[in-house]
Amino acid sequence: MTTPLTTLVVGATGSIGRLVVAELLAHGQTTRALVRDAAKAKRLLPAQTERVVGDVTRPDTLTSAVAGVDAIVLTLGSDGGAHSSPENVDYAGVRNILTALDGRTPRIALMTAIGVTSRSPAYSHLLDWKRRSERLVRASGLPYTIVRPGWFDMNGPNQHRPVFLQGDTRRTGTPADGVIARQEIARVLVEALTTPHATGRTFALVAENGPAPETLGPQFEALVQDAPGALDGADDEANMPLDEEPAPIREDLAAVRSRFDV
Repeated sequence: MTTPLTTLVVGATGSIGRLVVAELLAHGQTTRALVRDAAKAKRLLPAQTERVVGDVTRPDTLTSAVAGVDAIVLTLGSDGGAHSSPENVDYAGVRNILTALDGRTPRIALMTAIGVTSRSPAYSHLLDWKRRSERLVRASGLPYTIVRPGWFDMNGPNQHRPVFLQGDTRRTGTPADGVIARQEIARVLVEALTTPHATGRTFALVAENGPAPETLGPQFEALVQDAPGALDGADDEANMPLDEEPAPIREDLAAVRSRFDV
């Protein structure tokens, strides 16, 4: 990585976010963490991390977090509580960050989940909100990469070769869909920020047998770019019609497009 960036990590004290912070710092990047609890962040994050206190569910706390950033890595994850529901965090958290940008155009790397396009009633209460967050990012017209990782840290001792998959066809909701190390997720999110062929790509991330490559450039280059103006990723099943979405969701998409003049 050669381009100096100031990168905001949202979800920085989570299991993936902490690794993203470490990966950015290892590459000499200026790294800013959005945190709700300053004391917890001090315990969990390296001292050289710039920490900004804010909450993605409270838009008024986000202005200073996004000021002057070149890139944003979003590793949001809800815990199922009333305050931290998938709607409030996975979806509205992304919407609120985009709103706080007020027209600025940083590079975005968003982590969602493999199988996000499944409409199974067993998972749609979570996955539909993650998919809607993806749609907001695409609708913004910002340069983005959307990564849908498989099951965390269930890979075998020789499963270190990252594989990028498009079409989101692995939707059993079990580790059979694919597995990936948390550290590799962090690496992919960070490398996406400065890899030209990562822009406008959406893919699932899993691991297969073999060593980790020195660079991920060829994997990014082999991906099909999402269609300009499309709400979903390349080859995704068209099973969430926009005209069947709730009115507030359609209004959020229109507002994002308007805000970034798309």
